[in-house]
Amino acid sequence: MSHVNRSPEDEQLYKIRHSAAHVMAQAVLELHPEAKIAIGPPIDNGFYYDFDLGRDENGKVRTFTSEELEQIEKRMRQIIGGKHAFVYRQVSGDEARQLFADQPYKLELIAGLERGGIDEYGNETQEKPVISTYKQDVFEDLCRGPHLEHTGQIPPDGFKLMSVAGAYWRGDENNPMLQRIYGTAWRSKKDLGAHLTMLEEAKKRDHRKIGRELEIFIFDEEVGPGLPLWLPNGGVMITELERLAAETELRAGYQRVKSPHLSKEDLFLRSGHLPYYAESMYPPMELEGVRYYVKPMNCPFHHKIYAAKPRSYRDLPVRLAEYGTCYRYEKSGELFGLMRVRSMQMNDAHIYCSEEQFEQEFMAVIDLYRYYFEVFNVDKFVMRLSTHHRKGLGKKYVDNERLWLKTEDMVRRAMDNGGVPYVEVPDEAAFYGPKIDVQIWSAIGREFTLATNQVDFAVPSRFDLVYTNREGKEETPLCIHRAPLSTHERMIGFLIEHFAGAFPVWLAPLQARVIPITNDHNDYAARLAAALQEAGVRVEADLGADRMNAKIRNAQLMKVPYMLVVGDQEMADSTVALRKRDGSRSNGLSFADFQALVKEKIASRALTL
Repeated sequence: MSHVNRSPEDEQLYKIRHSAAHVMAQAVLELHPEAKIAIGPPIDNGFYYDFDLGRDENGKVRTFTSEELEQIEKRMRQIIGGKHAFVYRQVSGDEARQLFADQPYKLELIAGLERGGIDEYGNETQEKPVISTYKQDVFEDLCRGPHLEHTGQIPPDGFKLMSVAGAYWRGDENNPMLQRIYGTAWRSKKDLGAHLTMLEEAKKRDHRKIGRELEIFIFDEEVGPGLPLWLPNGGVMITELERLAAETELRAGYQRVKSPHLSKEDLFLRSGHLPYYAESMYPPMELEGVRYYVKPMNCPFHHKIYAAKPRSYRDLPVRLAEYGTCYRYEKSGELFGLMRVRSMQMNDAHIYCSEEQFEQEFMAVIDLYRYYFEVFNVDKFVMRLSTHHRKGLGKKYVDNERLWLKTEDMVRRAMDNGGVPYVEVPDEAAFYGPKIDVQIWSAIGREFTLATNQVDFAVPSRFDLVYTNREGKEETPLCIHRAPLSTHERMIGFLIEHFAGAFPVWLAPLQARVIPITNDHNDYAARLAAALQEAGVRVEADLGADRMNAKIRNAQLMKVPYMLVVGDQEMADSTVALRKRDGSRSNGLSFADFQALVKEKIASRALTL
C-alpha cells in the first residue's frame, strides 16, 4: 500500500481508522472464535476487515446478521473503554507462523512477506519486507501500523459499522468468498453525523438513480455490463461537453484528429502496452492470420499521426485532441454505474513538445483543469504527483532512473513555479513517466477521481518520433498525455451527483418547457416554442391532455430550468409567466426579455438561473 504524505490531522484520522479495524477484528473473533481473519486496512472514510466464517450445515457461506453487527459494535465500545495499549513488535517468519498457526490467510501473507515485494495486505510493494505485529488486549494482528497509543483514543461515539459485503480473497473469484464488514470512523460524534448526513444526501444524488429518472443513460444485459447506452438526454449532454472542449481547445491551439476503434496487435506491442496491459484489454480477434485489438487507449494512434510527416522545432508544440472511444475489460465486480465502465469516450489529447517548452505546456494543462473547475463550480480539488520507485524499474516502470528523476523534477519545478499546491505519492506513476492525478469533491463533499496529466519520456522513442532542432539535428519530443474532462461516462456521472440532476441551463437536456393553461392557448405555446428553438434553445411545448398543474409537476420532476406558463393574459400581452426550477417566479415577463435571458445564460455557461 503506497504511503501518501498526510497532514497531522489526516495521520491522526488514519490511525483512528486503522486501530478501529483491529478492535473490530477482536470483537468478531470473540463472537466467532472459529473465524479465519484476512486483512483489515483503513480506507477513505473508514475501514474494513475480511472474515471467513466457514459454511453452514447446508454448505452455504456463513454471513453476518444485522443483530451480530450491533453486538460487534457494542463489544468494540467495551474494548475501547479498556484503553488497551497498541504494542508493536517485529517477529521472525517462524515466530509469525507459530503465532498465526490456525489462520491460513495470515500464513499466506507471511509467506509473501518472506519472499519480498508483498506487504501485509497482499499488495505489491517496493519497500523492504518486515514482519511485524500490533497487539491490543488479547488480539494480535500482522501489521506495520501506524496505530494510536491505546484503544481509548478511538472516539467511542465517532464510529459506526455500516454494512457487510462478499469479497473474494485477494480479489480473485477462484479464491474463497469472505465476509467484509465496512465501518466508518471519525474524530467526533459531530464529524460522524456530518458524514452520515452526506451519505444520505449521496443516496438521493446517486447518478444511477437520477440517470434513469432523467432519462440520461441505461444499461442493458443483452448489450453487456459496463457498456452504457446514452438516451437522447444523455446525447445532448455529450454534445455540450464536446462543444465546450472543442471551443476551449481551439483557443488553446489544439488540432482535432480521429482514430479507429481497433488496430493490429503490432501497434500495442510497439507501444509497450502488450503484454503488460493485456489483462485490461479485450481479447484479440483474428482475421486472415492477423490479430486485432479494440483500443484501450488513444495514444499509439496519435503517435502515428504525429509521425505522418516531418516535424521541425518550428512546428512544436503539436497538440492533438480527440474524444476517442476506448474499451477496457474491467472486472465485473469493479463495474459501477458510469464511474467504472468498459467503453468510454475520453477527452484525450497528446502534446508533443521540447524540454524547453515543457513547463509552459504542462502548466497550461493545469490551468485548463482550473478553468473547467470554475465552469462546473468545483471549489475543492487536490493535485497528486505520482512518482516511480526505483525497485520497480524494468518491471512496473520503464528502466531509466536518470529520466525518471529528471522528469519528476521537471514536474515539481513546474508546479512550484506555478504556485499550484500538490501532494506527492510514491510508486503510483504511469509506466512511462510521472503524472498529476486530480481528485475533486462534489457539492456534498463526495470525492471523485477525475483525470490525469502525464509525462511520457519513453514511448515517443519507441515510435521513432522526432523533430529537427535549430542545429538541424533530430531530437525526440516529450509527450504530455492529458484528459481534463475525463471521460463522458465519469464526467457525466460526477455532474449528475454534483448538481443532483439540476444542471446549469447550458448543460440541461431540456432548457425550457412552454405550458399552456388550456387547449385554447396551445397555438400560442407552440409559436413561442418554435421561436425559442429557432434561437438555439432546447425547448418543447407540452400540448398533452394533462391539466396545467400536472404539466408543471412533470417539468419539475425532470428538473427543467424554465417553465413558461401561458394563458389569455400572456397571449394578449406577448408575455409569459416564468417559473424557474428554483421556485422563483416572474409574471408578465415579455417574451423578448425571456429569450434574451435564456440566450445569455447559455452563451455564458452561467451557473445561476
